[in-house]
Amino acid sequence: MSQMRWNPLREMEELFDRYSRVLGGSGLAQLPSTGGSREALARPDWIPAVDIIEKKDNFQLKVELPEVKKEDVKVSIDNGVLTISGERRMEMEEGDAESQNRRLERFYGSFSRSFTLPEEADENGIEANYQDGMLTLSIPKVARPEPRAIEVKVH
Repeated sequence: MSQMRWNPLREMEELFDRYSRVLGGSGLAQLPSTGGSREALARPDWIPAVDIIEKKDNFQLKVELPEVKKEDVKVSIDNGVLTISGERRMEMEEGDAESQNRRLERFYGSFSRSFTLPEEADENGIEANYQDGMLTLSIPKVARPEPRAIEVKVH
């Protein structure tokens, strides 16, 4: 049985494919106007940027989540797949009758990123820290048993 290793290049290719699918069209949608031109990039979800760093004793994932509240972020593991999901909500500013949004280019809505964990990842030891719009996950490594030969006696 071959062992499947974590491949950061595969993760980057998957990210590129997702961006390509999302940006395949013009990406612009006209919003209803209330006296001025308003455009926004239309897309069902957004994809937060993720850095993956492998260290001697652990893997680190750093996820940029600007303007996402801690309570709107969920981290789960299912069958060796780590999923980070949540939502960035658009908050409309009230009270200033003289200001009006003319162009909105930041993405809002739900997001979900999934990563296949390598065999040496300790799923039970994952720690998550959320500070200043940055989610940092530390995934400890466990030692893999060394392969050994076993002799089976034939009777």
